Amino acid sequence: MDLENQQRIMDAAGKYGAENVVVVLGSADPEGAGLYAETVTAGDPTFAGPLAGVPLGLPVYHVFEEEIKAETDQCVWDEQVAMMEMVLDTSALAKSVAEMRDQHSRSKL
Repeated sequence: MDLENQQRIMDAAGKYGAENVVVVLGSADPEGAGLYAETVTAGDPTFAGPLAGVPLGLPVYHVFEEEIKAETDQCVWDEQVAMMEMVLDTSALAKSVAEMRDQHSRSKL
């Protein structure tokens, strides 16, 4: 996760309260998705960005997780996500994010 996005997430958590922020990832790579999920829950593991050593504990989901899909307008889903859902390993993506959420998030949807 780049430094600008880390700062945006940290600012949102500070402004609205961590209990009012949910992070939805769209990474196409399970390893990357897990790393991004770790960053917003336990802190930046590379110690390079604003979230280094900052365990926000935010609830984090991948866009392919059922909790997110169920909340998404079907027309928007079909237009923006459905194609990628057909070609990516959605189970692996969801699993990598869920593992970090289960370990480090302070709340869930």
